[in-house]
Amino acid sequence: MTRAFGIDLGTTHTALASLDLSDDAATPSVERTAQLVDRGQLEDQALLPSFLYFAAEAEGTLALPWDAGRRFCVGEFARARAVEAPQRVISSAKSWLCHPAIDRRSPALPPGAPEDIEAISPVEASFRFLDHLAESQLSRHQRVLADHPVILTVPASFDAAARDLTVEAAYAAGLDNLTLLEEPQAALYAWIAAQGDNFRTHLRADDVVLVIDIGGGTTDFSAIRCVENNGALELERIAVGDHILLGGDNMDLALAHAVTQKLTAKGSPVDRFQAAALAHASRSAKERLLGEAAPERVPIAIAGKGSALMGNTLRSELTRVDVEQLLLEGFFPRVHREARPAARARTGLTQLGLPYASDPAVTRHLAGFLGRNASVLGDGSMLRPTAVLFNGGVVKAPSVRKRLIDALNEWLASDGAPPVRVLPGDDPDLAVARGAAFYARVRAGKGIRIRGGTARAYYIGVESPSPAVPGVPPPILAMCVAPFGMEEGTHAELPPHELGVVVGEPVQFRFFGSTQRRTDPAGTALEDWAESELEELSPIEITLPTEGRNAGDIVPVHLEAQVTPVGTLLIEAVPFEARTADERWKVELGVRSAAEQ
Repeated sequence: MTRAFGIDLGTTHTALASLDLSDDAATPSVERTAQLVDRGQLEDQALLPSFLYFAAEAEGTLALPWDAGRRFCVGEFARARAVEAPQRVISSAKSWLCHPAIDRRSPALPPGAPEDIEAISPVEASFRFLDHLAESQLSRHQRVLADHPVILTVPASFDAAARDLTVEAAYAAGLDNLTLLEEPQAALYAWIAAQGDNFRTHLRADDVVLVIDIGGGTTDFSAIRCVENNGALELERIAVGDHILLGGDNMDLALAHAVTQKLTAKGSPVDRFQAAALAHASRSAKERLLGEAAPERVPIAIAGKGSALMGNTLRSELTRVDVEQLLLEGFFPRVHREARPAARARTGLTQLGLPYASDPAVTRHLAGFLGRNASVLGDGSMLRPTAVLFNGGVVKAPSVRKRLIDALNEWLASDGAPPVRVLPGDDPDLAVARGAAFYARVRAGKGIRIRGGTARAYYIGVESPSPAVPGVPPPILAMCVAPFGMEEGTHAELPPHELGVVVGEPVQFRFFGSTQRRTDPAGTALEDWAESELEELSPIEITLPTEGRNAGDIVPVHLEAQVTPVGTLLIEAVPFEARTADERWKVELGVRSAAEQ
């Protein structure tokens, strides 16, 4: 039996699903993962919380069936410990993984870790979540994930560097037979799998499906159009939103701030460690208050200053009314369709942390996404969706879904368009993993495939020759090396520009991305551009090997570009006069520095 696995490596939860590829009638099934839920208590659960806890020396081991001497744990118990020992817990590793301002391979987590913890990198933390899935499958089912095709999901807005770092974490966990898939597409694949042949009764030609994916760390928007080709329905991803670090984490912090104000008003000030504990406690309370059969209120309790584990505590509560009002008015306010995210002035000095979106209003970000992509289909003042698919833990709350639907319908009515239909969705916590597993069948040519390629166009910076002028840097051209929508596993035909690469000395390759310039063919050279058109990505600083040349030599080359099967961008500099057969320098955006083949 050939089985494929889908993995949703989420900010808050990680999930695993599988699909029997030998049975065309089979549907994706969720794989339960063994994890500690309390000290010495092991359970198999559908979700693996994306939390990593480092035990103190006095606690002893956190034994698992496959590692009796383990001193850390992943999953439910790690999440529970975050309320009592937040400085020993890594959370939101996925958000740190896409943080462009830090070295994501450097030991930075957990922030403010005590001296007895050896900090690890965001890539290492991501590896440990994936490795735990593999270890559980081997221990419980004698399955080696490395022997099966694995579809791993990433936000559609992840740039090439974040995608490549995700691949690096997966390779470290032994997942070599790997393909990346955008999370909104996975959510739609899960919906198609659940509907079977009935999905055609919900979608028709010229429909535009808006996928709203609001998870623990990010808000992701994608638009997917239905087109008819020779009587068959096809799907094409036509727009992807910017990377917005805004989700359940932000809401947890807002709720924690509200509780902090209550405690301070009662004469119980909160320090930064207690504030972190409150954020984790607020997360648990929020999930209960917005879930099914929600209580009216949930108590909040964290350790007081200097108190023992079972000693004095700080106590407060969150009510369902408080949570819904704070989240709806703070994160989903009613706004006009021409509203746009507000940019606030930044201070000169800031503590290193996650680069959260400056405007917390999801509705303003959504209005901006629809407005920016108005020209994609060429009519109206906004991109006009006809159907909506919700995904992500935040939209499990009926009040949040209703606020978003009301906003969309109000905007569409003001633009002369009919209201949207809401597609009946599966469990948003598990849909992405299920859809990823289902995609393995689609890749084998069985089922409807969402086409779209890269979510942005990519450009490489080329320095123009100019006389040295004090205080004036040389002008930079931005050359398109991967057009918008370039499919995985394909090459870009670049014009034979003669460029030069410097060998034997440290150099920097600059890269840019754009979701706005959708028509630039490969080889387009931009001398200037609007700030909103191109976003500079993380540069790559490397020293290219000389291969018998002198350090500092400028070697004439032409460029070749491809999007690899896992969805990363590979640039190759090919010398016009090679010293060895197949001589070329490779630069894989954001991860592998460079190597000569």
